[in-house]
Amino acid sequence: MSTSNLSNIVSQLQTPSPLSPQKITSLLTSAKRELLTLNVLIPTPTTPSPILVLARQTLETGALLSIRLQQPDAFTRYYQQLLPFYEMPESSYGTDTNNSQRSKVTGLYLLLLLTKGDYAAFHTVLEGLEVEQAGEGKGLEGDEFISYPVKLERWLMEGSYDRVWGATKREGVPSEEFGAFSEVLIGTIRDEIASCSEKAYPSLPIANAKNLLFLESEGSVVEFAQARGWVAKDGRIYFPQQQEDMRTEKDILVASGQVIENTIGYSRSLENIV
Repeated sequence: MSTSNLSNIVSQLQTPSPLSPQKITSLLTSAKRELLTLNVLIPTPTTPSPILVLARQTLETGALLSIRLQQPDAFTRYYQQLLPFYEMPESSYGTDTNNSQRSKVTGLYLLLLLTKGDYAAFHTVLEGLEVEQAGEGKGLEGDEFISYPVKLERWLMEGSYDRVWGATKREGVPSEEFGAFSEVLIGTIRDEIASCSEKAYPSLPIANAKNLLFLESEGSVVEFAQARGWVAKDGRIYFPQQQEDMRTEKDILVASGQVIENTIGYSRSLENIV
């Protein structure tokens, strides 16, 4: 059973030189064909260790490249194909037990679930990891790839969006791949803050809205406002929804909640720094 073709494909995919999306897609398709030919898409106890290692490496490479190609559905499929490999005993891989990228792939999958708001699936995966680690006498705190989405989820539940935003800046992510999903997560948070702002205020100064929505410039605020049907004039953002549906002061306070309190506090901190 020759694995030379598959080894060659994986080497090309992992080359430091950047490949075009078309080339990556073509190589990944060829890799899947080789996995089918070798009959190792589903591992078994009788699969030779070197082939198990190569098959796992192939799927992990495909998963990480799918993120760079901004293909979350393809990444999810790779993750699901990798699960049987991750369930195999470490002894099945012979002496090659430290080269798996399981933590990174799993951490990315947890982050993807956060961007989708699928907290039930997030905790299902996390609880499985915790049980497994406890059985081995280990913990997840020291794993930078797993602890990253865990911290983000906790801060999201607390409404501490400023901490989430800070952690998603380039220097705060554990690897380049996490940056792609982090940007999506910030977009989700921005939309939620925008929805709360519409209910809490009749208008906001554009300068405050920039910090509140984690946008880089006042021009970005105007573009965001136009996309949501807000009105930008005289240095302020006006929320048409407020004009159509006037609320009592009590209603406004309830609607704004902890989200606005936390984010405005952060905005003020930014203004003090500036």
